[in-house]
Amino acid sequence: MAINVGDQAPDFDLPASTGEKVKLSELRGKQNVVLVFYPFTFTGVCRGELCELRDDIASFETAGVQVLACSCDSVHSQRRWAEEEGFNFPVLSDFWPHGAASKAYDVFNEQLGCASRSTFVIDTQGTVVATFASADLRTPRDKAEYEKALAQLGG
Repeated sequence: MAINVGDQAPDFDLPASTGEKVKLSELRGKQNVVLVFYPFTFTGVCRGELCELRDDIASFETAGVQVLACSCDSVHSQRRWAEEEGFNFPVLSDFWPHGAASKAYDVFNEQLGCASRSTFVIDTQGTVVATFASADLRTPRDKAEYEKALAQLGG
């Protein structure tokens, strides 16, 4: 089932590159969230997208937003990649059960076994206020889409 604007964001409890577990419901009432699904760790387009978020983290912090990036790669891969790239937000592992969070958000590509390039902006009440995706796995999301989505938070 597709997740649309106005829906409650499905909860998840995933291991992060930081060594902690991140449970979406624990952020409710505290922070807005930008949940960034991406296909594969250690790949060029994904690197470019996440580095752009890293380099512009101040705009998310100003809007009271916690950025969470998520792929179906193992937590060990996520940790190494996050350390190498200096990501200043948690990189979540949706590895096991394989793609469970991606499937809950209806962004899992069964043929390739990975998440699609999709973003969900979630307010402090756990409601999806914006969502956008790229046309295919090779196409990065446009930074203007993030700016437009953050504006939906009213911040």
